[in-house]
Amino acid sequence: MDEKVLDELKFHQETIAADAHSPLHLIREKEMEISGRVLAAKREAEEIVTAARKKATEVVSAADQQAVVLSKEREQQVLAEAEQEIEGVGASADEEIEALERLVAERVEDAGKLIVKLVFGV
Repeated sequence: MDEKVLDELKFHQETIAADAHSPLHLIREKEMEISGRVLAAKREAEEIVTAARKKATEVVSAADQQAVVLSKEREQQVLAEAEQEIEGVGASADEEIEALERLVAERVEDAGKLIVKLVFGV
């Protein structure tokens, strides 16, 4: 049994045997009343703390879930942007290749003439 309960039982037994209106008895009664209030407040505080911890756990869990969703969305967005950039670089490279091929085609004839001139001295 709880010590408080034993004290209360003992007090009530003493009350029956003694005068209920003595100052000591009245003081003891007030102590018991205040002790009961303190215990009730303590239980209420513990319940509030337990509820707050539960709510905090729920909030953290919801935040974790939301973080996963947001990170997946951002990952998809970054991948799409990277794919667009890759396509842009590929198109730019194709344009540069075509320009270089045209330049080579233009200069092949001049290169051939230069080689003939160097070899034969013409």
